[in-house]
Amino acid sequence: MTLREIVHAHIPTLRPTSTVRDAVDKMDIYQFPALVITNDDMEVKAVVTEGDLCRALGRAGGIMKLSHETLLTMATPNPTVAHPEMEVSDALHLMLTTGITLLPVTEHGRLIGVVLRTDLMQAMLMDSVARTSDSSPS
Repeated sequence: MTLREIVHAHIPTLRPTSTVRDAVDKMDIYQFPALVITNDDMEVKAVVTEGDLCRALGRAGGIMKLSHETLLTMATPNPTVAHPEMEVSDALHLMLTTGITLLPVTEHGRLIGVVLRTDLMQAMLMDSVARTSDSSPS
């Protein structure tokens, strides 16, 4: 099974000019623990996570002080990305070994979606169940 089969294609993104307020609002509305920052051509520029925001909040001493700050100062620039033909198990291994929670999936340099670790684990479990039921005697 490949990432193309399970990728979240309709995802919220942020722009390089997006603020902490923009990120918090989108994370809340869409229930994603991280968001991808792209340019107008959908090229991945950075990823911002809840953890990034919490660390920045701790340094700033209050959410109101950060609400209008630009995200790029606290986001991970040039994040790890994957191709849609990557195997789900390889993607999970990559995410676990690098400690990332959201993996942008790109094709021809453009964001086509994201996967979360839980998506990968769920896909592997579903694939395992499907293979077990296919191999059981009728």
